[in-house]
Amino acid sequence: MKTITTSSELKNFCDRAVDKKYITIDTEFLRERTYFSKLCLVQLAIPGDQKDNAVIVDTLVDNLDLAPLYKIFQDPNIVKVFHAARQDLEIFYFDSGILPYPLFDTQVAAMVCGFGDQVAYETLVRQISKQTLDKSSRFTDWSRRPLTDEQKKYALADVTHLRVIYEFLSEQLIKSGRLRWVDEELKNLLSPKTYDVDPKNSWRRIKMKSNSRRFLGLVASLAEFREQFAKSKNIPRNRVIKDDALLELASNKPTNLDELLRSRLLLREARKGEIASGLLLAIKKGLEIPDLELPEKLQKSEKKNVNSALSELLRVLLKSCSENTGVASKLIASASDLDALAAGDRNIEALHGWRFEVFGKSALQLCDGKIGLAVNGVKIKTFNL
Repeated sequence: MKTITTSSELKNFCDRAVDKKYITIDTEFLRERTYFSKLCLVQLAIPGDQKDNAVIVDTLVDNLDLAPLYKIFQDPNIVKVFHAARQDLEIFYFDSGILPYPLFDTQVAAMVCGFGDQVAYETLVRQISKQTLDKSSRFTDWSRRPLTDEQKKYALADVTHLRVIYEFLSEQLIKSGRLRWVDEELKNLLSPKTYDVDPKNSWRRIKMKSNSRRFLGLVASLAEFREQFAKSKNIPRNRVIKDDALLELASNKPTNLDELLRSRLLLREARKGEIASGLLLAIKKGLEIPDLELPEKLQKSEKKNVNSALSELLRVLLKSCSENTGVASKLIASASDLDALAAGDRNIEALHGWRFEVFGKSALQLCDGKIGLAVNGVKIKTFNL
């Protein structure tokens, strides 16, 4: 098992990859104690059975330069293959500002090829590669050195089997004419907006019941401070202030330290120093937001006039379309999409691109009373009205 520990070794491997059609990539990282993921390993594999065609890159070695890998990322002739790529891409994007293209995500491809919703890598290894994975090192501390042989074997398996899986899935997609469907799905992963979180919008992640715009303004101001502070100190958001404590402060609106300290849910670190003063300043800013500039909650479809019977019929239609095409239902349309359709909303993802072909066209016809649903044995069929 080859472990790369120098920039020259990485360059030599990447030079060998230049004339290959694809390269499989995975990472091991830690994020429990930081805002940004700490990259511990990069695993790489190129086509071929030679032992040195799959390597581990020890990214914790001092002065290791990943520039040769990022050059591969920008080579339009080499497909960069990942499984469930989002976290990996986020790490590389924040490290280099580069996103790999062209990209292939085997989890997305598997959902299009009939393997179900968000299929796990080990499932694809078992069903396509006909192998089993040793999962004993799954929850290991990847930052500790030296790595054991078991850890290295586990890490390499994440890219060696990926070669077989990629070749199988890409062939299936070409045969079915669905390769462009996967490409459409990967557009979000290739957009910097996916990874660049605007602190001003971070409040939208927080679950809350109140629709009071002043309350939302306070939540938004506190969440913006939390995001900026966590990012600047490279610590997790919940180490600054947890959601429930943030909502408590937005409700109680303390204006000085004594009032702040009465909070039941505030962490010890947030009761003093930079965090305490930052929270109080955020509350002050939230209280000073002009009424016309206060944020509003995005209206969810369930708060619209949803036709519940139609929503249920759309669920039946979706299940039928999923079974007929072999595409995972969650990839075609979400529950909120169906409720939005039943409420009369036509600005949803399920009515665009390949989803319109698979489901959207029939869904609109059902909503407009042009088709009905019938049971034929164990199958659901549509008929014209």
